[in-house]
Amino acid sequence: MDVLFSYLVFPGFLFSASAGLFAGWIDRKLTARIQYRVGPPWYQNFVDILKLCYKETVVPYAGSRAAFLLSPIAGFLSMILVVSILGRAIQSPLESFAGDLIVVTYLLIIPALAVIIGASSSNNPFASIGASREMKLILGYELPFVLAMAVVVIKSHGALNLGAIINRQIAFGPHIASFSGALAFVVALLCIQAKLCLVPFDMSEAEQEIMAGALVEYSGFPLAVIKLTKALLLYALPVLLISLFWVNNLNLPSLIVKYFLILLAIILIKNTNPRLRIDQAMKFFWGPVSFLAVLSVVLALIGL
Repeated sequence: MDVLFSYLVFPGFLFSASAGLFAGWIDRKLTARIQYRVGPPWYQNFVDILKLCYKETVVPYAGSRAAFLLSPIAGFLSMILVVSILGRAIQSPLESFAGDLIVVTYLLIIPALAVIIGASSSNNPFASIGASREMKLILGYELPFVLAMAVVVIKSHGALNLGAIINRQIAFGPHIASFSGALAFVVALLCIQAKLCLVPFDMSEAEQEIMAGALVEYSGFPLAVIKLTKALLLYALPVLLISLFWVNNLNLPSLIVKYFLILLAIILIKNTNPRLRIDQAMKFFWGPVSFLAVLSVVLALIGL
């Protein structure tokens, strides 16, 4: 019963989805203020999910029905596992299991893969373009993201479980306080901007160019599941950054402040940059971002 509560309520689905939807409202509200608009009320994202659940689900006639409908659920379930693992590691660092960092890193790829599979199975040309861009984007950001994770492992003396990484930072100071850790944090922040599919890395869902791209055929309940998955990502990715780079203590107000600072950075990046072309994004991640990631690994190995 405790395991079920952990996955479905706290720190699992209900808590994380609510926090992610609320963070999404903060994003929409600040974006609106920057653009001299009022913005939506705080409950708008919750209402949008409920409305989608009651709307008709339209399945493309020429596509693969099973792949189209099941791929969003696969991404959604993977994120429930991620938020549960992260929440448990922060609640009780000593109870985290060996290698959970590797598990979380793999699970975070599944939502993007689910979008690619769903878009490819819809037989829509705009969705196919979006899926193609998403595949290339994954190839771009995963390398520097994994290298940033490697910096954390090196600075934690080979620890691959989140609890040990958190405890080491509590004992010896946060990794972001070192030069290599700060560089790796910047790299990881840029990579999670792409994982969230936010400007300037939203080319796979570019509404002005390809009519929402990979998501163009989704409606009703599957679209609600996709939006919930994105809300879980918006909660989980900043929490992962805090766990890996920025833990002084497990004081709740401190963690909340750090979360909102990272969220603010994500929103500022989104609102101060134009959308990149996919080739520009690839050059960016395989060029300066990968260089910074490799540099941070080298600095971590020599103890800086």
